[in-house]
Amino acid sequence: MAMANFMDRAASAASRVLTNFKISAFEDRLAAQVIGVSFDGAAVQSPEGRASLDMIIRLLSRLYPTIALRPLDAKAKDHGPILEFLAKSINPEIELAKTRKAVTVSVVVGSSPSRTKCPTFFIGSDGWRAKLSSRGLVGSGESMNPFGAGAASCFAAANVFRTVFADQLDQGDADELIDLSMLTYAQGTPDSGRGFEGTDIGETHLVGLGAIGNGAIWALARTASLKGSLRLVDHEEVDLSNLQRYVLAGQCDVGSPKVDLARAALADTALEVSAHCAKWDVYVSDRNDWMFERVAVALDNAPDRIAVQGALPKWIVNAWTQELDLGVSRHGFDDGRACLACLYLPHGKIKDEDEKMAEELKMPEAQQEIRDLLQTNRPVDVGFVERVAKAFDIPSEALKEFVGQSVRSFHQRAICGGIVMRLTDGAQPVRAVVPMSFQSALAGIMLAADLVKHASGLLNLQTTSTRINLLRPLASHLHDPKAKDTSGRCICADEDFLAAYRRKYPSCRAR
Repeated sequence: MAMANFMDRAASAASRVLTNFKISAFEDRLAAQVIGVSFDGAAVQSPEGRASLDMIIRLLSRLYPTIALRPLDAKAKDHGPILEFLAKSINPEIELAKTRKAVTVSVVVGSSPSRTKCPTFFIGSDGWRAKLSSRGLVGSGESMNPFGAGAASCFAAANVFRTVFADQLDQGDADELIDLSMLTYAQGTPDSGRGFEGTDIGETHLVGLGAIGNGAIWALARTASLKGSLRLVDHEEVDLSNLQRYVLAGQCDVGSPKVDLARAALADTALEVSAHCAKWDVYVSDRNDWMFERVAVALDNAPDRIAVQGALPKWIVNAWTQELDLGVSRHGFDDGRACLACLYLPHGKIKDEDEKMAEELKMPEAQQEIRDLLQTNRPVDVGFVERVAKAFDIPSEALKEFVGQSVRSFHQRAICGGIVMRLTDGAQPVRAVVPMSFQSALAGIMLAADLVKHASGLLNLQTTSTRINLLRPLASHLHDPKAKDTSGRCICADEDFLAAYRRKYPSCRAR
C-alpha cells in the first residue's frame, strides 16, 4: 500500500476544510481506512449502475490508499478486473484489499444485500434522480442517463469523507437519505421519465478542461445519443498534481494536452468534437466568427469568466467550486437577469498576480523581482529558491529541484502543489482554494446536465444559480436567485453591448 504520488495536492485540498490539520495525522488516518465497494450483477448490467461504479472508483482511488472491491455474485466478479484496472491507472500503488480485510466505511451499488458492520452508503439512480441511503438498498435504473448515477457517486464519496474525518468537520454528519432530481434540483420529486435521446446541442463550446471540465466530459461521454458540435477550448497540459481531482486523468495522461484527454473520452459519442489548445481570447481571435450559440464555462478565475461573457454568447452555463460549496449558474444577457459578469465583478482593490505570489512565497519585499520574472519568463535561480526556503524555515535542498523553472511553475508546484505544506506538516497551509475531487466532479456533472437540459428544452428553472455544499448534509433549498448587478458597472448595463447582443440574436430581446 502506498499513498498516491499526488498526495501533496490531496492534502492541500483537505487542509482547506479540516480543522486542526496536520499532514502526518491526515495520512495516518487515510492509511487506517479500508473503503469497501460492494456491487452485484444487477449493477454491472445496468448502464446507470456501471456509471455509478465507474465514478465512485475514480473518486475513491484519488484519496484512499486501500480499497476493497467486493463483487457479490459471478457477474460482478467478471466486472471486477475493469474496476481494478481503473483504480491502478490512477494510483499504481493502491492496495485492492481482499474481502477478508476489515472494511471501515462501505459503498454499495446494486440490488443485493451486503452484510456490513461499518458505516455504509447505498447508492443508485433512476434517470435524472440521484439516490443515496444509509438504511438500505436503492438500486440502479436502466436508462442511458448518467447524471443521477454520477451525482450519486459524488454524494457517496462526500459521505465517506465526512465519516472518516467527522471529528474535523463542522456539521459534517452523514446524509441518511438523498433523492435529488438533477433535472429540477428538487428532492423526492418524480421526473416522469423525461429523457433527452437524440438531442442536438448545435454548436456548443466548453471552455476550461480542468477538474470541473473533466466532470462535464465524463457525463457527456455517457450520453451517447447526443448530436451536434462540441468545441473544446483549453491551453494547458495535464500536470501530476491535477490527478488529485481530474476524474478522467490517469498516470499515463500526465504531460498530455487537456483537450486531447477530453477528446479521447468523447471518441465513442455521436458528437462532432474539435479540440483547440488555446486560451479563450486567442481562440476567439483566430476563429473570426463571434456567433456563440451555447457556451459552457468551467474556468477557475473571475477575469476569464468575464472575458467569455464579453464575447456575448447567446446563452451561458457556468460551474464553480468554492471552499464551502459548488454550483452552476445559467445566463442570458438581455433577459433582465444577472449575466455571468454580474456574478464576478470585482469589489475593492484586486491584487495583481505578482503581489499575491509574493505574499504566498512569504517574500512581499520581492514583489518587483517576481513581477520581472513573470514578465520575462526568466527561470528562478539558486538564490531565489534559498530565500523562499528561509522564509518558510525549511531545508533549501528540498526546493533545489525547482531551480531553473519559471517562477509561476515554482509557485504552482511548491506552494499550490503542497510541497511546502508537507515540509511544515501543514503549518503553512495553501491559501488558494483546492477543491476535493467529489466537489469538482459534481460541479462538472451539473454543468453538463444543465447544458443538455437547455439544448433539449428541459431547462425550466427560473433561478439563476443552484449551489450544493457536500461537506454537510444536503440542504432542502438549493436555488439561489442571484440578483442582477445594479451598480451600472456591468457590461449588461451598457447600451452598446446590449445593442450588439440584440443584433446578433434578434429573437432573444427582453420581453
